[in-house]
Amino acid sequence: MRTPTTQAWALRPATPEDLEAIVELRAVVMRPDLVRLGRYDEHRVRQRLRDSYLPEHTSVIVVEGRFAGSVTLRPHQDGHWLESFFIDEKVQGRGIGSAVLSALLARTDSEGVPVRLDVLQGSAARRLYERHGFVLEREDPVDVFMVRAPRA
Repeated sequence: MRTPTTQAWALRPATPEDLEAIVELRAVVMRPDLVRLGRYDEHRVRQRLRDSYLPEHTSVIVVEGRFAGSVTLRPHQDGHWLESFFIDEKVQGRGIGSAVLSALLARTDSEGVPVRLDVLQGSAARRLYERHGFVLEREDPVDVFMVRAPRA
């Protein structure tokens, strides 16, 4: 069992060279949910991120000087779209994801704009998003689409 303790972490701008590390992390982190949903495809799980990677809107999460994840906050219509938020399983459960999300939401709150995201049906990540004020916008058999209004 992991003990929830927030470790020192940092965000740094992503570069094109970070793509493959993020792609591999995505494949590992998403595999259990995609298998459960009958949607896991070894090639597709990697290629979808390769096709949509936006280093200019992506940050790399660094813990103890090492790559530990990624998050993309992409401008979208009247706000932002949160995507590619992956935390290495070795550091999950220590409050890092919550701390990163809080920092990003403080930024979007200061801009006064909503944030949208989608999460796989049944994913434990949904609870994290709900704790941070995201609410159901719509859903389908695979994805849950959520939105968070800006806080004052």
